Amino acid sequence: MQILVNTDHNIDGHAALATWVKSVIEPSLAGVSDRITRVTVHLTDENSNKKPGTDDMRCVLEAHLAGRTPFAVTEQAATIHDAVIAASGKLSRLIDHTLERMADRNTAAPPNFDRR
Repeated sequence: MQILVNTDHNIDGHAALATWVKSVIEPSLAGVSDRITRVTVHLTDENSNKKPGTDDMRCVLEAHLAGRTPFAVTEQAATIHDAVIAASGKLSRLIDHTLERMADRNTAAPPNFDRR
């Protein structure tokens, strides 16, 4: 699973941040990492440095699963760290739920059309 981290011009996108983001996302998606080809992380400061405020840091995670359309989640929080952690949990739950639904559809018994 490849993880790409992108930041806007208001966030210092240094190597330590990318390493930390990967250390949060990898364990969160460990159960389905064999099905994920790439996760793209977009980190932005919605208000920049001009207007301090709550929940102005945004994390968008986009996961690409083999043979499926990408899954994306967005989370806003007061800090980048909080946004990444919350978005990672959200993405994990979304993928787990979707894969469970797919498995249920594939194993469901065909309808009984016996009309006596």
